[in-house]
Amino acid sequence: MALNKNKNLKRYFTIKEVAQKLDVTESTLRYWEKEFSILRPKIQEGTKIRLYTEQNMEQIKLIYNLVKVRGFKIAAAKKMLSANRSGVEKTAVVLEKLMSVRDELQAMKRHLDGIV
Repeated sequence: MALNKNKNLKRYFTIKEVAQKLDVTESTLRYWEKEFSILRPKIQEGTKIRLYTEQNMEQIKLIYNLVKVRGFKIAAAKKMLSANRSGVEKTAVVLEKLMSVRDELQAMKRHLDGIV
């Protein structure tokens, strides 16, 4: 069997790691935990350290997409997630791919501008 180099071996991430990886503040994550019932990281007993899974990070991406990218208010984002979660997930995937293509095209343009 071949080794999957893309597989993430880490099971849990700290709030700091998640905030850096998803480009949000730690306080934003804590606020979203209070507002969105779908976002419930594991809290380590005794230390109260939040431990996020890959699934938690996917949920944060959905919330980020609705609130930061599409400009929904918190109440509207909650309503969208409860009414049409699969639609929100599909839209988030499409938006992520489009943003990735945009970034790639911008990098190509910068490269071409450097040649000329």
